[in-house]
This record gives sequence, C-alpha cells and structure tokens, in this order.
Amino acid sequence: MKAYTTKIEAATGKVIVADDMILTKEIPTSAGSKMLEGYVSLFEAEVLTRLAAAGYTLGGKADVGEFAIDLVGETSYRGALVVDGKLANATAQILEAGEAAAAVGLDVNGSVRRAAAQSGLISVKPTYGTVSRYGVIPVACSGETVSVTAPTVAECRDVLDAIAGHDDKDGTSHPETLCAKLKKGAEYAPVRRVALLKSMTEGIDADVKAAIDAACEGLKKNGVEVSVIDDSIIAASRVAWNILMSAELCNNVSRYDGVKYGYRAESFSGIDELYTNSRTEAFGELLKTAIIFGSETLSTENYMKVYDKALRTRRVISEAFAALFESYDAILMPACSTMAYTEAALKENKYLSYTENFYTAPASITGLPAVVFGGVQLVGAAFSENALMSVAEIMEKEGR
Repeated sequence: MKAYTTKIEAATGKVIVADDMILTKEIPTSAGSKMLEGYVSLFEAEVLTRLAAAGYTLGGKADVGEFAIDLVGETSYRGALVVDGKLANATAQILEAGEAAAAVGLDVNGSVRRAAAQSGLISVKPTYGTVSRYGVIPVACSGETVSVTAPTVAECRDVLDAIAGHDDKDGTSHPETLCAKLKKGAEYAPVRRVALLKSMTEGIDADVKAAIDAACEGLKKNGVEVSVIDDSIIAASRVAWNILMSAELCNNVSRYDGVKYGYRAESFSGIDELYTNSRTEAFGELLKTAIIFGSETLSTENYMKVYDKALRTRRVISEAFAALFESYDAILMPACSTMAYTEAALKENKYLSYTENFYTAPASITGLPAVVFGGVQLVGAAFSENALMSVAEIMEKEGR
C-alpha cells in the first residue's frame, strides 16, 4: 500500500490532501475497496469546492481502510501501510512528510483521530452538521463527519474556517448562525474546567498514560482545573455505536451490487448470483462482518431489542454529556489504547477496530466536537471547536 491513491505532482501553493472517502471529479475515489476500484464521480464534494474557493490546491488522494471503519487504514484493498513494523495511516504519512498543509477526511469509526494521536498531529472532528457531507461516500450517516488533520492548530483553524457552513445540499446541515460559531474570530467561552473520565483510562498502555498525564499537567499549569470522574454511561458508547454504525453501513453499501457501477463478478448465473459473487469477491473480511452484523441487527427479530435500544442509548449518552457540561467545559480522554498497532495484534483480534473505538465512539455517537492534540483528545459541547482548539494551541506551545 502506498500513501497516495493519486498524487497531483503539479500542485502548488496551499496544498490540501483529501482521503479516498471524498469524491473528486477528475481522479478516482475508491473508499479503499475493490468494489469501487477506478470509480470517478461526476461531481466533487462540497468541502473541496469550498477549499478551492479559499485558495487551496488539491495535492492528491490519500488511501483509506475499506469504507473507513478500521483502525488506521490497514484494510484497504491495496494492502496495509506498515512503517517500522507498525501499522501506519496514509494521510498521517503525507502530512508528516510535509507534502501538504492539511488534510480532510471522513471520520466514521475514529480512524482519523487515532492516526492523529499516534502521529503527533492535530485533528478536529467538528460538531455534526457544521461541515457538509455532500459528496462523501456514505457509511454511517448519523455520526460520520468530515474532519481536518494538520501539523498545527493554526492550519486546522484555517481549513475549518473554509469548510464550515450551511449547505442546502446536505439535509443534516445546521443553519449558518450555528455553523458560524466555528469560524475564526467567533466568540467562545474559554475552557476552565476539564473532566478526565476514569473509565477511559483503565485499558491504556504506558505511552498513552504518559500522554494523558502530560496533558493534565499542562492544563493545570495553564490554570485549567482537571478533575478525575467516573461515568459508566458514556462508556456504553462503544456497543451502541457499533450497532448503529453497522446497521447504517449495511444499508449504505447495499447499493454496491455489481449492476449499475462498481466491481462486477465475471462468473455468475442469474441476478442473485451476480449480487452474491460481486460482493463476495470485492468486499474485505471486516466489511463483510459489519454487513452481516448490521443485517442481523435490523432483522425483524432484533430491530426493537437491539437497534431501537441502541438509538435510546444514544439519547441517554447525549444526556449524560449534557449533564457533565453543566459542571465542566470539556472532557479529556484517550483517542486510542496504544500509540502503535501491529499486524500481529490485528491477527490476534481481527475486529480490533470494534473494540478500540471505545475511545472514539462517544464523540461519534453524540455528534460532539473532538480535538486531538499531544496524543489525547478533548471532547466539548456542540459548537465549542474554538474553545477546544484554543486549549490545543496552548498545549502546542507548551510542547515546543
């Protein structure tokens, strides 16, 4: 696997990279899947249109794991990207090499945030509905978000300022009055009190613990009060998100059937065999598992006791966050349990991304903003991106 699916050598000026979940008109978008190998969209994503208007130049497409539901991109049909024996993320590799000022990518199951944390980059997952999803490959539409990753907070601010805003083409888009809260210069309440969730720190390794400790010390040094609290309700996010994500994914990938576009099996007899062979040959193991899980979740037998219960759990989790935000300005938590994944660990647990999203699911299922810095993530109330980025900026200066 290479970092780029397509590299535009002529790109100059403020170069931006898009991951392969974001549609482009002139170069292919595959979503990391053999099913969409060579597919070229008839239109481009709204975020790319806005970035071009802001003076950014597309430098290429970064590879992703199949439909962005894995750890850091290792399930791409092109193969995993391995650097020094560790699984690496294509976008992070491009940014670390200095080949782009920033990147935009679709955060479906936390891979964007995990990659940023493990690579020492800054990443901003904005409030759901503040950045248009028009022109992205749909996977889990109720929680996926176009996120920004860059080496510095300032670069994240610039890109977010360019892409945030209402879009009539996106039915989940917030009004401009709310989206404007993400813009540079918008007023915001500073972060004074931060809660560290104890339940989120019990399964982390020494490197992640060191990052959490460093963040706590840095926050305290700059006048931010840090309290350790326990909240078992938010810890339920992982199971509920896995149910909802798989159910939505199952519906969204049902369009890839080998008939209208995408991969088509060469050998089949009848329409049912065309569907079966095309999907069997083109989809990877993790995606197939998610489809089966999602199908079972949405079955008549399980719809109310599993899917509907997950929807109700989402509301309970959102209410738990709202209660916390009455006393705290932001919640500190890890973005991953370890600072490096290996192929050996993945062989031990093929579905590691479904357990590792314990740390990323809370912000995904609630649509809350999260900012990754110094290997940790800070989750805030809706539309608090500027406050979260200001904390990341302070910590960024501390690390210099």
